[in-house]
Amino acid sequence: MGKIYVRVDDRLIHGQTLVAWCPTLGIDEIIGVENNIASNAILKSITEMGIPKPYKGHIVKTDEVEGLLKQNADRNTLIIVKYPSVLFEIKEAIKGAELIILGNMAKRDDTNHQLSEATSIFYLSDSDIEGLDTLVKEGFEVIFQQVPSAGRTTWDNFKKTL
Repeated sequence: MGKIYVRVDDRLIHGQTLVAWCPTLGIDEIIGVENNIASNAILKSITEMGIPKPYKGHIVKTDEVEGLLKQNADRNTLIIVKYPSVLFEIKEAIKGAELIILGNMAKRDDTNHQLSEATSIFYLSDSDIEGLDTLVKEGFEVIFQQVPSAGRTTWDNFKKTL
């Protein structure tokens, strides 16, 4: 049985994901969950072409995640979403995930909380915080960790820095 890791990073799939996170976590498969990209054949193709071998890569809509995970249950999988709100849509599919790892998130119209003690770009809305609190209460382990070599901060401790 493979392991599932989840990363929240508004850059979706990028160099840091491929060079640092995937080798550290022993990833076999990358699933980018982004409805707009997955709905556009050209964008989807271009994004998937950026995922090098040896990784199997997919860009899917939220309603496709669960089926893909069941189909490939023997692989270590990294699911990447751009925003915490997507986690709430795929919550049932990612039950049992090893970790939810918070990464970079740029400012959005609804964000009013900014990370105050790091060099990263990290903004959350009230609904992001409420949703992440709910996930933690439901048993998900949520941490903030920019890169694998950086220290992990639990959600409860991280929330205090906002």
